[in-house]
Amino acid sequence: MKRWIISIAALVLVVGLGSVFYFAKLSVTAQSVVLSGQVFQASFSSAIGKDALENGDVYVEDQLGKKVNVNYSLASNGKSLEIEGLNEGSYTLYVKDKLRRTKTDFPFHVYKELPTVQSQAELKAHFEMVMKLQNIQNKNFSFPESVEESAEVSSDAKGGNDHSTTNNQVEGVDEADIVKTNGTHIYSITENNIAIVNIEDPTKMKEETKIRFGQDYYPMQLFLTDETLIVLAQKNSYQTLQYEEDSNNDARMYMPMNSMTTALFYDISNPTAPKLQREVGTEGNMSGARLTDDTLYYVTNVYPNFWIIEEQENVELRPLTYDSKKGETVNPIPYEDLSILPNSKEATYSIITALDLSNSDKNEVITKGYLGGSEQLYMSKNSLFLTSSIFEESNSIDKMIWNPGSMDTEVFKFALNKTAIQFVASNRLKGHILNQFSMDEYNGYFRVVTTKGNSWDENEVSENNLFILDDGMKLVGSLTGLAKDERIYSARFMGDKAYMVTFKETDPLFIIDVATPTSPKVLGELKIPGFSNYLHPLDENHLIGFGYETRIDTRDGGKEPLIITEGMKISLFDVSDFANPKEKDTEIIGDQGTYSPLQYDHHALFEHQQNSLYGFPVSIYEKLPGKQYSDFKQDGALIYEITPENGIRRKGDLLRPEVAGQMYEEWESSIQRIVYARDTIYTIAMKEIKSYNIVTYKQTGVVKY
Repeated sequence: MKRWIISIAALVLVVGLGSVFYFAKLSVTAQSVVLSGQVFQASFSSAIGKDALENGDVYVEDQLGKKVNVNYSLASNGKSLEIEGLNEGSYTLYVKDKLRRTKTDFPFHVYKELPTVQSQAELKAHFEMVMKLQNIQNKNFSFPESVEESAEVSSDAKGGNDHSTTNNQVEGVDEADIVKTNGTHIYSITENNIAIVNIEDPTKMKEETKIRFGQDYYPMQLFLTDETLIVLAQKNSYQTLQYEEDSNNDARMYMPMNSMTTALFYDISNPTAPKLQREVGTEGNMSGARLTDDTLYYVTNVYPNFWIIEEQENVELRPLTYDSKKGETVNPIPYEDLSILPNSKEATYSIITALDLSNSDKNEVITKGYLGGSEQLYMSKNSLFLTSSIFEESNSIDKMIWNPGSMDTEVFKFALNKTAIQFVASNRLKGHILNQFSMDEYNGYFRVVTTKGNSWDENEVSENNLFILDDGMKLVGSLTGLAKDERIYSARFMGDKAYMVTFKETDPLFIIDVATPTSPKVLGELKIPGFSNYLHPLDENHLIGFGYETRIDTRDGGKEPLIITEGMKISLFDVSDFANPKEKDTEIIGDQGTYSPLQYDHHALFEHQQNSLYGFPVSIYEKLPGKQYSDFKQDGALIYEITPENGIRRKGDLLRPEVAGQMYEEWESSIQRIVYARDTIYTIAMKEIKSYNIVTYKQTGVVKY
């Protein structure tokens, strides 16, 4: 569970072995651990004047009691401080309050590498601090978190072989999906089962078998290697917990455990009889999963029930793991594998699990836990980036009620070498990140776009930024203040260019040169009606945008025109002339209400590169003459040929016939994914698979299960 709290006392909740010291009305909140080369950040419960720095009322001493020469930066509101230039060692921050004749001291440490948790007592002290802060803040106004979600699931899309592969963001880094194929079989999640369908003869498809799960398991996504099917499932465990390890944490044994993300490894050398080889599990909800270099990585988030420490003395606060290779018990992560991320502000663990698949039934599972929640995930072949939102308190009661404050983002970088995971560094960026496509790593540099503020907030009008950081997560270049009063709807990095779509009334497509990391610059901008939710590269000079058409409705007496979403829109962008990008061709599908999973899930894209084919599931709504609103018409899938020479041409109409009186889709037969193998296209629904000739688009077979 994630939450943000509005506090009249203007305290900031910080996760990291920090403390709060109270001297009259002034308190300091900060992380007790910071890495060398990183910025130390502290927040104050009440503002201090800028003259406090000039008069020496704010200063840092080392462990010998000597003042340290460092760089101080006080925020304009006087309530947050940044300190740079600290070497390894122990320090104390002092803040004098002349009005109250008090002095607040805050001890902290600077380490070369992220330290691990040393003991149960240290971990308990941390959660007691978090609980104390939450209790203080809960006495004031509180609102539930409201962060826009950008879903990510996967579709087998690209085709360099004779069958589909997943539409991955990064080449060589596979993403999990609800459907996978190896060209001879389709593996798909159907309700609580995995259906294995033989497609060697598309006219005589047959279901080989089903992998069935009990009520405790909910399969979510799949990976497929040569002879191994990996099922990522959520496992709900409400039974009494029994775990090994000589600990006195009896309290945890009688508590329900958070749900566990499990990876089940099946030998599918004989697809008619898959054999479960191993099951490993990590407590928490899955944030994301990747497979590269024959290594599986997945990240989970755990919000521990730490309030019980008020009632019981011995409480297990560490997340639990499970490995069938080691028996039937669950075990807490060892303290030496737990760390606290710098600058994190949530009482949530991010847990990274890795397994070398070269011998998946025997190799050791590596699990690392980090106190600090994560939301978005981006992974290259050598690095993993996790993001966490940071909310800053508002300065007035009125603003606090209607706008809880601005949101920044902390980005954490981890180096990957097979199953070796090492925290590198983090940095705080202005604004929030939309999704994984807002991030990219290229030639050792991390590039990211953010939206700061809100388009509806007159006091902090939204604007958009691009930041470039080096391999140590230090900011080296940026562009800020782009497209004011708009927010990012989609982004894509392609080599030394960045493409970004913002929207409020029209769709500005920005082309940004990021070839020189220290000096990025806008090359061109295109404004058109509508917007794109997802950008897909066609070639180095062309992009495909999938989104919505819009129209402007000028209301009588309204201050601003009303923007109305119309049908689904496909755009072909020509960006060969960077200064003058063009919308070369468009296709509008249906009327208001028409949608495709592709608009919120890039894995729903079907792609056959050799034939320049692109497709997606779609539900079409149509507005009949004389009617104010659109009605459901039909659903299915559409296939387009998209080329720079000929533009967008519809090739395959795989829509189901219209049925009089039908008001919505039938979920059992609604298409979820499209894949191909050799000369056949397959549509996969919850209860059936259909096959079509890739040239004529005539149906050649169907199998129901």
